[in-house]
Amino acid sequence: MVSPPDLREMIARLIAIPSISSVNPEEDQANRPVVDQLAEWLSGMGFAVEIQELPEAPGKANLIATLGRGEGGLVLAGHTDTVPFDQGRWDSDPFRLCERDDKLYGLGTSDMKAFLALAIEAARGLRAQDLKQPLILLATADEESGMSGARALLEAGRPRGRHAVIGEPTNLVPVRMHKGVMMESVRVIGRSGHSSDPALGLNALDGMAAVLDALLRWRDELRQRYRNAAFHVPEPTLNLGRICGGDNPNRICPEVELQLDIRPLPGMSLAELRDELERRVRQALGERPWGVELKPLFPGVEPLETPATAPIVQAAERLTGTSAMAAAFGTEAPYLQTLGADVVVLGPGDIAQAHQPNEYLRMDRLTPTVDLLRQLIKDFCVNPTEAAE
Repeated sequence: MVSPPDLREMIARLIAIPSISSVNPEEDQANRPVVDQLAEWLSGMGFAVEIQELPEAPGKANLIATLGRGEGGLVLAGHTDTVPFDQGRWDSDPFRLCERDDKLYGLGTSDMKAFLALAIEAARGLRAQDLKQPLILLATADEESGMSGARALLEAGRPRGRHAVIGEPTNLVPVRMHKGVMMESVRVIGRSGHSSDPALGLNALDGMAAVLDALLRWRDELRQRYRNAAFHVPEPTLNLGRICGGDNPNRICPEVELQLDIRPLPGMSLAELRDELERRVRQALGERPWGVELKPLFPGVEPLETPATAPIVQAAERLTGTSAMAAAFGTEAPYLQTLGADVVVLGPGDIAQAHQPNEYLRMDRLTPTVDLLRQLIKDFCVNPTEAAE
């Protein structure tokens, strides 16, 4: 059994293990070394450790570590991967924890390896027999590039905690709502030919022009139909992000692809939006014989709304002294919600630091985060109230 080192050393060791996840295979890395390190520490603390490998992704795994037994309890969750980093734009080695100006610099300090170390520190010294309901530490794979770790948990039906905290960067302000995200590809297929005679082909760009017009009208309709004042941007967004087609100005364009991003509000469904997207695209193309292909670029993340009355929300508000907010970014929270947990997003990092060169975590956030997590463990695992049970 190996007990974990002190908090700063835990953070340093996690930062030192590269675990970049990327849709680019050349940049994508395994997260299993991070999972193995966490498993070693948690086993040494008496947690029952389960490593869930992702069969379709060699070297990728989730960690489910449980102290205590029974139903309910508290899940403290974080992802083990980071985004790629900008070579030459860091003032220090991204994989070496560096302290300056009362900040800890390193890739994953804010988003969000440090939270996993803070959760372990908060659980230090606990014994299974001290808990009336279980404490579950959850560490996932590939949150940054497709949520494959969270999807694997959902397929397995694990874990089954009743209350959950995801330690994404929120400046220690609880978040109970966030938008969803879906990224879709729309491909219009025509027929090539010489540009001197349009009748020789079927220009895919002409079809896409009609599609773009229909999507811009749909975007305006979504803005008028849905609104939630809790969000900084109170309406759903539809962004036309990338378009690519054709190969030469003197050739009729045979094929064009549009990639778009939709950020739905709580209460909106990804499945319904996909159905509506396909209906509008096909309607825009009309009777002319363009081919059309629509597909998700990744499965997407549903919006989140945890009731304001949920015990985990009320506890987070009480302990932080701040009302729960709404966030524009997506998290793994909807997957845990589907598994039966009330979820609050609450972590010490700053979203403004996420995915940036010289990412850092303020040192004055360390002790308050540990104290906060210890109190949540006490409230939901050691001496759970009737509401928590």
